[in-house]
Amino acid sequence: MAGPLAGMRIIELAHIMSGPICGMMLADMGADVIKVEKTPDGDDSRRFAPILPCGESASFMIVNRNKRGIALNLKTEGGREVLRRLLLDADAVLENYRAGTMEKFGLGYEALKTLNPGLIYCSISGFGRSGPYADKGGFDLIAQGMSGMMSMTGEEGRPPVKAGSPVADINAGILAALGIAAAYASKLRTGQGQIVDTSLFEASLQQMYWPAANYFADGTILPKMGSANSTSAPYQAFPTSDGWINVGAANQNNYERLLEVLRMPALADDPRFRSNADRMTNRDALVQLLTERLRTQSTAYWLEQFDAAGLPAGPVLDIAQALAHEQTAARGMTVQMQHPVAGDVTGLGLPIHFSEERGSSLPPPMLGEHTREVLLSLGYGENEIASLQQQNAVLLR
Repeated sequence: MAGPLAGMRIIELAHIMSGPICGMMLADMGADVIKVEKTPDGDDSRRFAPILPCGESASFMIVNRNKRGIALNLKTEGGREVLRRLLLDADAVLENYRAGTMEKFGLGYEALKTLNPGLIYCSISGFGRSGPYADKGGFDLIAQGMSGMMSMTGEEGRPPVKAGSPVADINAGILAALGIAAAYASKLRTGQGQIVDTSLFEASLQQMYWPAANYFADGTILPKMGSANSTSAPYQAFPTSDGWINVGAANQNNYERLLEVLRMPALADDPRFRSNADRMTNRDALVQLLTERLRTQSTAYWLEQFDAAGLPAGPVLDIAQALAHEQTAARGMTVQMQHPVAGDVTGLGLPIHFSEERGSSLPPPMLGEHTREVLLSLGYGENEIASLQQQNAVLLR
């Protein structure tokens, strides 16, 4: 693999989303990521809907590219021995199991540190490795609810709503990748590994910077505001004649540009809306007036007008429109791969760009696709591999 992390080896003992996202980001940046799946059925996300005609899960395919895949039965000594050999010269191991699972297998950090003092041990869990919730399992939904995020998402007077995308899972994967990269930089200086510990709860709580700022300042708990903003107005989605448009008139200059484009000069002198503080106090009245005007033309019409005036604005797109957008293509945010069974596969690209190095895109591994290749590289002979297979310690494709 090409990329800034070329030469780094990661052993991924992770499933579903947060851990695999971490592994994929590191692999996209050039790390050699070996994904270790359980036998006989692999990562649980392989069975998530929808299942593609080739028999692979779309959920698995989207977060597991650029990895080599092996399948081990860690309930057998043979499977655990293969993993120990893998970890002898690995830079990092990544896991998102329930607390105590790795220790049960004799593969906790203290045991692995003796095996490889330079090993970075990254754990992604529901609530972290310490505190009263350390032993509790966690999911994205639970984390969003406990972080305060769901309490302020959606429209006023409606039930709690989670974000449409699993932001806790995704952000936990990003935080883990950042932590591993930082620990790797430390290892290059000192030769020593360490534990990197993050959680879905913290990954969701981290998204609450501005709500936390208001609460720390004066005890204010921000209400649900839909697409609106708690600090400035107008800054939200508005209906047009054929869809929706986001308007970012977040400061006085942009507000005045907005009124100019909308041909509503009288609002500039309206005492209810002169300053941002006035507009926030009378936001409902302002929104009603702006909505009436914006409904008279299409989203495309208003975007053209706002762009010409230098006012930040953008359409509200569905996923099909977002993926087909010219900016998505220009930034390389969709990548094409050739899967041995599924054929042409499209995935989301790496949202980090490097001027000097570019990675490649290899398809997600089939279950056990690289088991033999990796075992041979570890020094196992064909007879030993056959013996491991007979013990159900490994799965070969």
